[in-house]
Amino acid sequence: MLEIKNLHASVGGKKILKGINLSVKAGEIHAIMGPNGAGKSTLASVLAGNQKFDVTEGEVIFEGNSLLESSVEDRARAGLFLGFQYPVEIPGVSMANFMKLAIAERRRHQGLEPLTSSEFLKLMREKSQVVELGGKLMGRAVNEGFSGGEKKRNEIFQMAMLDPKLAILDETDSGLDIDALRVVATGVTKLHREDNATIVITHYQRLLDYIVPDFVHVLYDGQIIYTGNKELALKLEAEGYDWLINKSE
Repeated sequence: MLEIKNLHASVGGKKILKGINLSVKAGEIHAIMGPNGAGKSTLASVLAGNQKFDVTEGEVIFEGNSLLESSVEDRARAGLFLGFQYPVEIPGVSMANFMKLAIAERRRHQGLEPLTSSEFLKLMREKSQVVELGGKLMGRAVNEGFSGGEKKRNEIFQMAMLDPKLAILDETDSGLDIDALRVVATGVTKLHREDNATIVITHYQRLLDYIVPDFVHVLYDGQIIYTGNKELALKLEAEGYDWLINKSE
């Protein structure tokens, strides 16, 4: 589904990614961990098409096509979803209208007819239950006045509505209390299928108690220096990154 080969990227002339190699197949969940400044969020931003970052070398193939040559909009239409670490507020735009436009655009790209009003409302009710998102929140502007936990629930609700092929979740657990973490992470797990894939970027092993990864990658100084299974996350939680960084040097 996703092939990243020797990916290099910089911002303001500073090199951040220094040769990322990663392969993600349908049905897999990959967790990316690493210390602050390692390049985790930069990787997510580059895959999503953030023009702040300059790709200087390498290639990214998504569903057989070059991702780096696609616009942000085309990446979304093709089924790539980015869950932000800090979801933004969009005053004046209701959740219902926001999602209706997004789904209509995605269906147009797929050659499908728009949903009827009744079909759309039924879908909203169904998907809001995935993350226990209350009806009152659905009538408000996107993320406006939402708590941190509500914003993250809203991100996963949007993911449920759009049904992406590849979801990239950038520190979805950041700032969540235990209850919100459970709801958000359980929602991600419910949405995972054999025909889609998920990349979870996190600092903490606790998220992986709910979202069990097939692979855990350690990103350090712009490169993936080690790959293991869920047990690797447990060891990192207990011992930190120093033992692994020293081992790789």
